[in-house]
This record gives sequence, structure tokens and C-alpha cells, in this order.
Amino acid sequence: MKLYEITIRPVSGFGTPLKGDTLFGHFCWQAAYDATLLNGGLDKWIACYGEKPFAVFSTAWPKFSDGKKSYYTVKRPDLPLSYLFSVKADDRRKTMTQRKENAAKKWMLLPENLRMLRSADLFKNDKEIMAMAFASVTEETKKIMRGKAKRKLSREHLQSHNTINRLTDTTGGGMFAPYEQRADFYYPETELAVFVLIDEDATDIDRVAIALERIGRFGFGKDASTGWGRFDMCSTEEKAMPDARDANACYTLAPSLPEKGKFRDWSFSPFTRFGRHGDLLARSANPFKSPVIMVDEGAVLIPEDIHAMNKPYLGRPAFYVSKAMPETVVQGYTPWLPFTLEV
Repeated sequence: MKLYEITIRPVSGFGTPLKGDTLFGHFCWQAAYDATLLNGGLDKWIACYGEKPFAVFSTAWPKFSDGKKSYYTVKRPDLPLSYLFSVKADDRRKTMTQRKENAAKKWMLLPENLRMLRSADLFKNDKEIMAMAFASVTEETKKIMRGKAKRKLSREHLQSHNTINRLTDTTGGGMFAPYEQRADFYYPETELAVFVLIDEDATDIDRVAIALERIGRFGFGKDASTGWGRFDMCSTEEKAMPDARDANACYTLAPSLPEKGKFRDWSFSPFTRFGRHGDLLARSANPFKSPVIMVDEGAVLIPEDIHAMNKPYLGRPAFYVSKAMPETVVQGYTPWLPFTLEV
């Protein structure tokens, strides 16, 4: 498989986070309607997905530049703070202050070569990330955003909706009561990087980019029909696989289902995917999938033998999650990066 980076730019709010398993699901719907996206069609590659994934998507990560180098802003590894930071203070109050400051550094800067370094300078809090975001925008956007208080990389917005009763031409109670939906809006001009592993026996980066361009045009995730989930395609780039010779752990870039018996230790946050079908099945009698408990992105997994990790992805898919479409699968795979953990 080959590793690629696809850069996109949000142009609307998102009702559904841009996580790897959901991106995979959207790509599958594109392939279901356009057989040219996969050699031999979607059914052929879904049938062998448990042994040979044709594409593995990462979660979308913000990408910024400090003026000299570009960095991907990924989630801080899900490890105890003592594994990542050394606290040196003379008294208890200073120690607690340092721990509080370290806990706020929930982001980690990943260089363009994808080599994960444990330098304390690469861990950032929201304020530091926003400084990088502000420095990356155009002068016109800087003028607009300079006076905004409490700037955030992603801000929640509540959008009001209502349904009109055509008998009374008004809203009302019950199903006609006004309601609000949440959408997350990114900071202006933010670019997001999606890493995707592609089996070139199945497809290529140009066709994957075509699919994502269509997804961005018509909307991703929840309430796409109301204008949410829009993004523009920016660029694609092939990436070299990071060197794993000196590593002893795996850092995950998307929600996953790690294989049983392959890892001797792990540190992660659980994530439950309450899946729902899209497209025509969204209006079927049973549009919901069975919940899947996954390991969220940012997990650190210690394999029994790092040298046995000879694939650029780890995990396994989830089957039998839908009664409306029994052949449905959930991407339980994730791209992983080598990580050196002192144990």
C-alpha cells in the first residue's frame, strides 16, 4: 500500500466529525454509485476487506505553518502525563501548576516527515495553536479576526430549525416544534490533512481525490442537505512511510479495533460509534447500525514485536453491524506511526 496526504479546506460547519471510519463510509457510497472508482467495483473489494483493505482513512488533522516549517496538529498521545512531561519544581504549588499547564497541552505537532518526537516543545495548548492558525491566514482575515475574543480552532454553533405544519402554515408542538442542531466551524482558512493508505490494485490517489471532491461538494455527515459538511479539495501528495526501526509502540491516526493477542500493553480513550446509514438507507425503516466500541485516535499500542508490524495499518473491521444492509462493514483499521516509549 502507498501512503498519501489529501489536504482539504472546510467551507461550512460540520455536524459530524471528520473521523477516519466515517470518511471510509462516505467513500464506499461514492464507489457504490461510480464503479470506476474501484477496479472491479465495490462488491469485489468489500468481500475481501477483512483480509485486504483497499483503502484506510485517517481522521482529518489541522495543518499549520510556523513561517519556516509546516506541521500537522494531532492529538496528544493518550498516555499519562508523567510519560510525556518531566515535572521539575521546588515546591508542591509549582509542581501542581506545571501539571495543570501540561494537561492543557492537548495537541502535538507532527513534522511533515511524520516522525514523532517526544520534545516538550512540540506539545501545545489551544492558545499556542491559535497563534499558529492566526499567523497562517491572509492579512484580510487577520483584520477580521484580530478583534475576536476567545478564538478557537473549532467553535460550536447552534443552528435553529423548524418544520412547518402545512395545515396551519405555522410551527407548533410535537414534531413541528422549533429545534436546534449543533455544528462545529473551523477557524477561517484552516486546512485539514487526511492520510489515506491505498491498495493500488484497487484504486489510485486520483480516483480517491475525485470521490472526496464530490463528498466535499455535496456535504459530509449529518445535515449535509442543509449545507453542512462542505469542503474544498486543495492538494494530494505521496508520503514516505516513517521509519520504525527505533520505535517500540504504535500511535494511531483514526478510531480502530486492534487485533486480539497482538499487543501486550496499550493506553487509549474509548470511542463508541453510534453509526447510521447514509444515502437512501437514511430513510429506511431501520437506518441505525449497531454500536461499535472502538479505540479512539491518539492511542498508543505496544505490540509484542514491533518488527512484526510489517503493515502500514493495524486493526480489523467490524462486520454484522446492520440489519438493513448485512454486507455493511465499519473501518476498524487505522494508519499508525512509529512511537518511542520509555518502558
